[in-house]
Amino acid sequence: MAEFLAKQETSGSWNKEALIDWLLTEGPRTESIAALMDLFCRRLVGYGVPLWRGSLHLRTLHPLVWGWSYVWWRDRDGFREVVHAHGGEETEEYRNSPLRGIFDDGVDGLRYRIDQLPPPHPYPILTEFQAQGATDYVAMPIRFSSGHNNVVSFASDRPGGFDPATLGLLYDVLPALTAIIEAKSLRRLVVNILDTYVGRDAGLRVLSGDIRRGTAVTMGAVLWYCDLRGFTNLADRLPLDELIGLLNGYFECMALPVQARGGDILKFIGDAMLAVFPLGDRDPAAVCDMALEAAEEALKGMAELNAERAAWGQPILKAGIALHLGDVMYGNIGAPSRLDFTVIGPAVNLVTRIEGLCSRLDRVVLSSAVFGRTVSGGRLLSLGWQPVRGLKEPVEVFGMEPA
Repeated sequence: MAEFLAKQETSGSWNKEALIDWLLTEGPRTESIAALMDLFCRRLVGYGVPLWRGSLHLRTLHPLVWGWSYVWWRDRDGFREVVHAHGGEETEEYRNSPLRGIFDDGVDGLRYRIDQLPPPHPYPILTEFQAQGATDYVAMPIRFSSGHNNVVSFASDRPGGFDPATLGLLYDVLPALTAIIEAKSLRRLVVNILDTYVGRDAGLRVLSGDIRRGTAVTMGAVLWYCDLRGFTNLADRLPLDELIGLLNGYFECMALPVQARGGDILKFIGDAMLAVFPLGDRDPAAVCDMALEAAEEALKGMAELNAERAAWGQPILKAGIALHLGDVMYGNIGAPSRLDFTVIGPAVNLVTRIEGLCSRLDRVVLSSAVFGRTVSGGRLLSLGWQPVRGLKEPVEVFGMEPA
């Protein structure tokens, strides 16, 4: 046994140097946190670490997500990613988890020799692990430079669990592992924030270095513009918190169908929303079809929302949606210290003006003639030439056949 432990200590020292070197050189090149942890755990097994299960638990800054967990098993492929919505920290599962001690209380580490721990176990997950053959469980903090605690855990199924040399190896490589995970987490955080606040395509452009004021490209796109009718009256009558809830429900009905079909929301302007479906090398008719399908789904969502609001005695909502196919200038516009990725051009002016006709023509969806004639199946009908505010000449508009 003494010879075995001495061999483990020697191996552990060699493994530490090799593992730290790999983490610092190859770790940054891995495509994701899940890929990094998968390779890291498999490398540990290759070094002789009796690893049965590994996991990483990260908190994040996201409007919908409280955190992510990545879970790995020796006999399975890859890491399983688990998304935790806000409120997950209030669940019974979290309150009865050993992770809570590190996340909330800043504990320096936890270890439970499951094979020597008589029931009842302090945490339900240890009972589950014992039933699956686990003998040892270790959790360590991943402390980011911001001071936030995250957690990495390791479980073994070898009789006797982790030996001192193995625990020393895991502890010694933790700073290098933390540095790489923090860098990848920060990039993911930046991507999440950019996607949420400036849009998916604009966020990718910013990350790729397209940040100079005045840079722009001409692109063909389907333009979507929607506006809530009677909002000024509602804003005057409703309490602020109720008004915000109303807007969130309305924008959710509009935004989700657009994003599900590859549309990019550029901005919310009060009670209006501007989005684009870039053509790229796609068939314009196919892109018009997707935009119209998004409009139809948005109307269904509005109908369901209004039914719910009516049941609660709340005022129902009415909106207009305008669609247009044309070329726009897309790029960085604004002041030196406050830029915005947006679209400009006559096509943008036209789609907003067409939406202004929805109330007068008593239509929920209107489109330009070029959109109406491009969308497949003759799904839109000409409503004739209409005078448009701000334009000298009338424009032909199309609409859906009344239900």
